[in-house]
Amino acid sequence: MAYDKFTVLKSSAVPLPIENVDTDQIIPARFLKATERKGFGDNLFRDWRYNNDDSPKEDFVLNNDKYSGKILVAGKNFGSGSSREHAAWAIYDYGFRCVVSSFFADIFRNNCLNIGILPVQVSGEFLNSIFEAIEADPTTELEIDLNTQKITLLVTGQSEGFAINGYKKNNMLNGYDDIDFLQSLKEEIGVYAETSPY
Repeated sequence: MAYDKFTVLKSSAVPLPIENVDTDQIIPARFLKATERKGFGDNLFRDWRYNNDDSPKEDFVLNNDKYSGKILVAGKNFGSGSSREHAAWAIYDYGFRCVVSSFFADIFRNNCLNIGILPVQVSGEFLNSIFEAIEADPTTELEIDLNTQKITLLVTGQSEGFAINGYKKNNMLNGYDDIDFLQSLKEEIGVYAETSPY
Protein backbone atom coordinates (compact mmCIF):
# COMPACT_ATOMS: atom_id res chain seq x y z
CA MET A 1 0.00 0.00 0.00
CA ALA A 2 1.13 3.51 -0.75
CA TYR A 3 -0.44 4.86 2.45
CA ASP A 4 -2.82 3.87 5.22
CA LYS A 5 -6.36 2.94 4.26
CA PHE A 6 -8.91 5.66 4.95
CA THR A 7 -12.31 4.45 6.14
CA VAL A 8 -13.55 6.39 9.18
CA LEU A 9 -11.51 9.11 10.85
CA LYS A 10 -12.57 10.40 14.27
CA SER A 11 -10.30 13.11 15.60
CA SER A 12 -9.99 16.54 17.13
CA ALA A 13 -8.97 19.23 14.67
CA VAL A 14 -6.57 22.12 14.20
CA PRO A 15 -8.31 25.35 13.11
CA LEU A 16 -6.78 27.65 10.50
CA PRO A 17 -9.53 30.19 9.74
CA ILE A 18 -7.59 32.01 7.03
CA GLU A 19 -8.94 32.35 3.50
CA ASN A 20 -6.97 32.07 0.24
CA VAL A 21 -4.04 30.11 1.68
CA ASP A 22 -1.75 29.33 -1.25
CA THR A 23 0.76 26.54 -1.70
CA ASP A 24 3.73 28.86 -1.12
CA GLN A 25 2.36 29.63 2.33
CA ILE A 26 1.80 25.93 2.95
CA ILE A 27 5.39 25.06 1.95
CA PRO A 28 7.71 27.89 0.85
CA ALA A 29 9.55 27.43 -2.45
CA ARG A 30 12.98 27.25 -0.80
CA PHE A 31 12.05 23.84 0.66
CA LEU A 32 11.18 22.14 -2.62
CA LYS A 33 14.58 20.64 -3.43
CA ALA A 34 13.92 17.20 -1.95
CA THR A 35 12.33 14.55 -4.18
CA GLU A 36 11.17 12.17 -1.43
CA ARG A 37 8.06 12.82 0.64
CA LYS A 38 9.95 12.83 3.93
CA GLY A 39 10.73 15.80 6.16
CA PHE A 40 8.34 18.29 4.59
CA GLY A 41 6.15 18.39 7.69
CA ASP A 42 8.95 20.19 9.55
CA ASN A 43 8.45 23.14 7.22
CA LEU A 44 4.67 23.13 6.93
CA PHE A 45 3.57 26.80 7.15
CA ARG A 46 7.23 27.54 7.88
CA ASP A 47 7.07 31.33 7.64
CA TRP A 48 3.95 31.44 9.79
CA ARG A 49 5.29 28.99 12.38
CA TYR A 50 8.80 30.36 12.93
CA ASN A 51 10.64 33.65 13.33
CA ASN A 52 13.81 34.42 11.36
CA ASP A 53 15.89 32.95 14.20
CA ASP A 54 13.89 29.67 13.94
CA SER A 55 12.12 30.26 17.25
CA PRO A 56 8.41 29.31 17.20
CA LYS A 57 5.83 32.06 16.84
CA GLU A 58 3.66 31.65 19.91
CA ASP A 59 0.52 32.99 18.25
CA PHE A 60 0.46 30.45 15.39
CA VAL A 61 -1.98 27.60 15.80
CA LEU A 62 0.50 24.75 15.15
CA ASN A 63 2.56 26.05 18.07
CA ASN A 64 -0.43 26.03 20.42
CA ASP A 65 -0.55 22.84 22.50
CA LYS A 66 -4.30 23.05 23.06
CA TYR A 67 -4.91 22.15 19.39
CA SER A 68 -4.11 18.72 18.00
CA GLY A 69 -5.49 16.01 15.79
CA LYS A 70 -5.34 14.53 12.30
CA ILE A 71 -7.77 17.02 10.76
CA LEU A 72 -6.88 20.51 9.52
CA VAL A 73 -9.88 22.85 9.26
CA ALA A 74 -9.04 25.66 6.87
CA GLY A 75 -10.67 28.78 5.48
CA LYS A 76 -12.20 29.13 2.03
CA ASN A 77 -10.03 28.62 -1.08
CA PHE A 78 -7.33 26.47 0.46
CA GLY A 79 -4.37 25.36 -1.68
CA SER A 80 -4.52 28.03 -4.37
CA GLY A 81 -1.50 29.24 -6.31
CA SER A 82 1.18 27.05 -7.86
CA SER A 83 0.59 23.36 -8.49
CA ARG A 84 3.41 22.10 -6.25
CA GLU A 85 2.69 18.60 -4.98
CA HIS A 86 5.00 19.30 -2.04
CA ALA A 87 2.18 21.24 -0.32
CA ALA A 88 0.17 18.04 0.03
CA TRP A 89 3.32 16.14 1.03
CA ALA A 90 3.97 18.64 3.86
CA ILE A 91 0.43 18.31 5.21
CA TYR A 92 0.61 14.50 5.13
CA ASP A 93 4.11 14.37 6.62
CA TYR A 94 3.02 16.62 9.50
CA GLY A 95 0.36 14.06 10.39
CA PHE A 96 -2.88 15.40 8.92
CA ARG A 97 -5.07 12.88 7.10
CA CYS A 98 -7.96 15.18 6.24
CA VAL A 99 -8.37 18.85 5.34
CA VAL A 100 -11.79 20.47 5.67
CA SER A 101 -12.63 23.69 3.83
CA SER A 102 -15.52 25.32 2.00
CA PHE A 103 -13.47 25.40 -1.23
CA PHE A 104 -10.25 23.83 -2.53
CA ALA A 105 -8.10 24.66 -5.52
CA ASP A 106 -8.56 21.78 -8.00
CA ILE A 107 -4.90 20.84 -8.44
CA PHE A 108 -4.29 20.87 -4.69
CA ARG A 109 -7.39 18.70 -4.15
CA ASN A 110 -6.10 16.12 -6.64
CA ASN A 111 -2.60 16.18 -5.16
CA CYS A 112 -4.11 15.40 -1.75
CA LEU A 113 -6.18 12.51 -3.08
CA ASN A 114 -3.11 11.07 -4.83
CA ILE A 115 -1.18 10.70 -1.56
CA GLY A 116 -3.84 9.75 0.97
CA ILE A 117 -5.19 13.05 2.30
CA LEU A 118 -8.96 13.41 2.13
CA PRO A 119 -10.10 16.93 1.14
CA VAL A 120 -13.62 17.40 2.51
CA GLN A 121 -15.50 20.35 1.04
CA VAL A 122 -18.40 21.62 3.17
CA SER A 123 -20.75 24.58 3.05
CA GLY A 124 -19.60 27.90 4.44
CA GLU A 125 -22.25 27.65 7.15
CA PHE A 126 -21.05 24.23 8.30
CA LEU A 127 -17.43 25.37 8.22
CA ASN A 128 -18.32 28.29 10.51
CA SER A 129 -20.08 25.89 12.87
CA ILE A 130 -16.92 23.78 13.06
CA PHE A 131 -14.72 26.80 13.79
CA GLU A 132 -17.12 27.98 16.50
CA ALA A 133 -17.22 24.56 18.13
CA ILE A 134 -13.42 24.27 18.18
CA GLU A 135 -13.10 27.77 19.60
CA ALA A 136 -15.51 26.84 22.39
CA ASP A 137 -13.73 23.53 23.06
CA PRO A 138 -10.40 22.65 21.39
CA THR A 139 -11.03 18.94 22.07
CA THR A 140 -14.11 19.00 19.81
CA GLU A 141 -14.07 15.97 17.50
CA LEU A 142 -15.14 15.48 13.91
CA GLU A 143 -15.98 12.14 12.32
CA ILE A 144 -15.34 11.65 8.63
CA ASP A 145 -16.85 8.52 7.12
CA LEU A 146 -15.53 7.93 3.62
CA ASN A 147 -17.88 5.04 2.88
CA THR A 148 -20.98 7.15 3.45
CA GLN A 149 -19.23 10.38 2.39
CA LYS A 150 -20.39 12.18 5.51
CA ILE A 151 -18.69 14.53 7.96
CA THR A 152 -20.20 14.96 11.43
CA LEU A 153 -19.55 17.52 14.15
CA LEU A 154 -19.96 15.14 17.07
CA VAL A 155 -20.72 17.73 19.75
CA THR A 156 -23.90 18.83 17.97
CA GLY A 157 -24.61 15.90 15.66
CA GLN A 158 -24.66 18.29 12.72
CA SER A 159 -23.48 16.59 9.54
CA GLU A 160 -23.06 17.12 5.81
CA GLY A 161 -22.32 14.95 2.83
CA PHE A 162 -19.29 15.56 0.66
CA ALA A 163 -18.38 14.66 -2.90
CA ILE A 164 -15.44 12.56 -4.08
CA ASN A 165 -14.50 10.96 -7.38
CA GLY A 166 -15.40 7.25 -7.32
CA TYR A 167 -11.97 6.10 -8.49
CA LYS A 168 -10.18 8.20 -5.86
CA LYS A 169 -12.60 7.00 -3.18
CA ASN A 170 -11.84 3.37 -4.00
CA ASN A 171 -8.11 4.07 -3.91
CA MET A 172 -8.31 5.79 -0.52
CA LEU A 173 -10.44 3.01 0.97
CA ASN A 174 -7.76 0.52 -0.11
CA GLY A 175 -4.68 2.68 0.54
CA TYR A 176 -3.79 2.64 -3.17
CA ASP A 177 -1.97 5.13 -5.31
CA ASP A 178 -2.38 4.86 -9.10
CA ILE A 179 0.36 2.23 -9.40
CA ASP A 180 -1.11 0.14 -6.58
CA PHE A 181 -4.47 0.23 -8.35
CA LEU A 182 -2.94 -1.11 -11.57
CA GLN A 183 -1.11 -3.82 -9.65
CA SER A 184 -4.41 -4.86 -8.04
CA LEU A 185 -5.65 -5.61 -11.56
CA LYS A 186 -2.58 -7.65 -12.49
CA GLU A 187 -4.44 -10.97 -12.77
CA GLU A 188 -7.29 -9.46 -14.79
CA ILE A 189 -4.82 -7.77 -17.11
CA GLY A 190 -2.96 -11.07 -17.53
CA VAL A 191 -6.16 -12.95 -18.40
CA TYR A 192 -7.12 -10.28 -20.91
CA ALA A 193 -3.66 -10.39 -22.48
CA GLU A 194 -3.88 -14.15 -22.90
CA THR A 195 -7.40 -14.20 -24.32
CA SER A 196 -7.37 -11.06 -26.44
CA PRO A 197 -7.24 -11.77 -30.19
CA TYR A 198 -5.03 -8.71 -30.75
